[in-house]
Amino acid sequence: MKKIQISPSILSADFSQLGNEIKRLEKGGADMIHVDVMDGHFVPNLTIGPPVIKALKKHCSIQFDVHLMISPVHKYIEAYSEAGADIITIHPEATDNIEDSILKIKSLNKKVGVSLNPDSKIDLIIDHLKKIDLVLIMSVNPGFGGQKFMPEVLDKVKQLKDIQSKKNMDFDIEIDGGINFDNCQSAIEAGANILVSGTTVFKSNNGDIKKNIDLLKLK
Repeated sequence: MKKIQISPSILSADFSQLGNEIKRLEKGGADMIHVDVMDGHFVPNLTIGPPVIKALKKHCSIQFDVHLMISPVHKYIEAYSEAGADIITIHPEATDNIEDSILKIKSLNKKVGVSLNPDSKIDLIIDHLKKIDLVLIMSVNPGFGGQKFMPEVLDKVKQLKDIQSKKNMDFDIEIDGGINFDNCQSAIEAGANILVSGTTVFKSNNGDIKKNIDLLKLK
């Protein structure tokens, strides 16, 4: 079984103190930093762009796990790579050619992630799994933080885990959306090895980030 990793989402951080918030996450034992990029078009919200990621990267030595919820995504891949993304995750519905976009990310020596929304089928990515480093399963409809976890997506996690085992593949399975102390165990048991969590990491236990990360890892 792969080591359980926590990728806190800075969507729940204090945006007036983002540099300090990232330092807190690093000291608290975060395995990577999850950065949600939204364009107000592919999803109904706007967040940060490449200049902010570039500035934040200076405060951090751990990986930036950058989730691009933008369309058309292909033409922006290079900008986010140059800004400091270590993992670039895209949605198959946001590109005209998923194969070309995967190869573009690989050509920039970045890890490739592909994300599936709650209603997106595994069939969208099944032929590309050998080229993918990470599959991100959304357990809420993307767009805003603080939404309630959708347990029905755990079936998709189990299906992916089964495919991974049968075909001897090595991609990470990440889950994002409403992850908290009540459902983290179910997500891990289903097969997820990377948990994205924002509100729980930043707000629970009076903001004790280390304690919250440890609890999500079931330590």
